Amino acid sequence: MSQLPVSLQLGRYLFALKRPLIMGIVNVTPDSFSDGGRYNDADQALAHAECLIAEGADMLDVGGESTRPNAPTVSVQEEIDRVAPVLERLIPLGLPVSIDTRKTSVMAEAIRLGVDMVNDIGALEAEGALAVVAASEVAVCLMHKQGNPDSMQEEPRYVDVVQEVGAYLNARMATAEAAGIALNRIVVDPGFGFGKSVAHNIDLLKHLSVFAQLGSPLLVGLSRKSMLGALTGAPVGERVHASVAATLLAVQRGAKIVRVHDVKATRDALTILNAIEE
Repeated sequence: MSQLPVSLQLGRYLFALKRPLIMGIVNVTPDSFSDGGRYNDADQALAHAECLIAEGADMLDVGGESTRPNAPTVSVQEEIDRVAPVLERLIPLGLPVSIDTRKTSVMAEAIRLGVDMVNDIGALEAEGALAVVAASEVAVCLMHKQGNPDSMQEEPRYVDVVQEVGAYLNARMATAEAAGIALNRIVVDPGFGFGKSVAHNIDLLKHLSVFAQLGSPLLVGLSRKSMLGALTGAPVGERVHASVAATLLAVQRGAKIVRVHDVKATRDALTILNAIEE
């Protein structure tokens, strides 16, 4: 296990990681599990992004393809057509912008447009992805998943989910470094809900500190996810309290970036936590 870097280089921005960063979600998809179809238009996406910033977001994550369970694949051109107009509006806003994609061509176009981070559920395993990111100055989030969105939740299996996810992330970090991506540009994500049962997700959250010690900042995305619905019985639109609780637990276990829909509620909760811990 390596010591965490003292700072994180997110493209144009350098963060000292003295407190958790809040990544606000901007989905420009018709079928995302929580807010699909609400921000498809670039004007709608901009208004939503400005609201997230006003609520306290430190960065924005733009996605043009839903990766919820059973989601269909979107073509490269369709994904670019969805995200490019939005990225062009958000990149000048004065905070880091991340592109949530697993396609090398979409990464390349987003980097050309000026994004600061590639958030890849495929951990740069796609052909050419490592080279595209390494040749740029952007950061990357390497996420673990088992299977693909169209079938990943059918029957996920692990012998030891914590050990297996940790070993995978460690290996992808080493591969990314070997390709020329500096450690202070690498973030890791255990991938809650991506080929994991509720029991797997609980085990990962319980032992999250293991991933926080891998040597790269830890990003966690628990916001409104089905595991919270399974535990509370709340539908997706009523999971803000569960999301905030899970996010606080993640931060207490070492998460440095939290990817959320409900920025204000998360910011308020983290303000209290930070005041106590400081």
